[in-house]
Amino acid sequence: MKARLIKIAVPIVILLGGIGVYKMLEASKPEPEKKAEAVRPLSVYVKSAEQSDVSLLVSTQGEVRARTEVNLVAQVAGTIMSISPEFTEGGIVSPGVILINIDDTDYKLVLLQAQAVVAEAEVKVQEALAIADVARKQLQNSKDASPFALRRPQVAQARARLIAARASLSQAELNLSRTQISLPFDGRVMKKNVGIGQYVSPGTSLGVAFSTNVVEVRVPLDDDELASLDLPIGFIADGKNPLIVNLSATVAGKLQRWQGELVRLDASVDSQTRTLYGQVEVKSPYKENVSQNNMPLAVGLYVKAEIEGRKITDATVIPRDALRAGNNVFVINSEDRLDIRKVNVVHSSEKRAIIGSGVKPNDRVIVSSIRNPIPGMRVSALENDTTEKNSKDENAVAFAGDH
Repeated sequence: MKARLIKIAVPIVILLGGIGVYKMLEASKPEPEKKAEAVRPLSVYVKSAEQSDVSLLVSTQGEVRARTEVNLVAQVAGTIMSISPEFTEGGIVSPGVILINIDDTDYKLVLLQAQAVVAEAEVKVQEALAIADVARKQLQNSKDASPFALRRPQVAQARARLIAARASLSQAELNLSRTQISLPFDGRVMKKNVGIGQYVSPGTSLGVAFSTNVVEVRVPLDDDELASLDLPIGFIADGKNPLIVNLSATVAGKLQRWQGELVRLDASVDSQTRTLYGQVEVKSPYKENVSQNNMPLAVGLYVKAEIEGRKITDATVIPRDALRAGNNVFVINSEDRLDIRKVNVVHSSEKRAIIGSGVKPNDRVIVSSIRNPIPGMRVSALENDTTEKNSKDENAVAFAGDH
């Protein structure tokens, strides 16, 4: 029995002894050396704020429309006898050139009748004057001779009939001239509504044409853009110092450019959009003032308009990418830490922003995106030479325009 207990107790004692030795060794082992890992700074692209004299550039857009557009309407009835080959969509129209001929046979006959009536009325006037002269001589010694006896009412009646006959003659000549349809300006045909052999009555629409002498572009301007132009509501150009407007659009796969002038601003603000409209004029858009690729500024084209506004000296300029939501700018301070600043934006375009306060020249502004920015976080500045070069080129375009 005793030997049996010894056999059971020995393994247990050995096991407990091993556990005790393990605990003792575990408690006496040296602690590993702990090293604090330094936080790596966030790498960002930066651009130094610049100080320079700039011209504010207002960028807007609008649709080209004809200054003069007419709906050709028949003023007399008749059958169309001939149509000019140019009277078709896109056709070139010259002043005074006959576009449509309406059958004038009836109107020529009416003209002959009116001429005969005038000749007859002229004879009646001469006849009345002769009779009145005879009556005056016969009654020259009569003190109570009435005007009727002296044939004065008869002479007045003959003259009135002559006036009416001449008026009918003028109307007949006018109706005859209206059988030939022409325009008083250089233009293009936009729409053709009739054909040869068709009978038209007064009021029938024959087609639509527009003048190519001048086209207009109405451009919307908000309050900030109006301030950049430094022009009053209701402005009218005096012609001495024209405000050049650079127009551009992609046509036939190429960027086309034209030049116009801002001639006036509306005298009222649109009550729905709260914007003010300016009117840009382009003279001879189909001949002299075509684009650099000989593309005309066509009616109906949607164009971008850039207008050079007032000049600012010693302005602080930063890339547009550096301006964040809420007019905030991320700046790297002298300790290479993030500083989030609220700025006053004087003007902004697609490429540049002019800052009134909050950023100083040579401040390093961040142009790359930052996820979860925290004021005071460590950042590392990266200079991008390509971005630097492109930004200078864009600065010349953005503020000097494409003159």
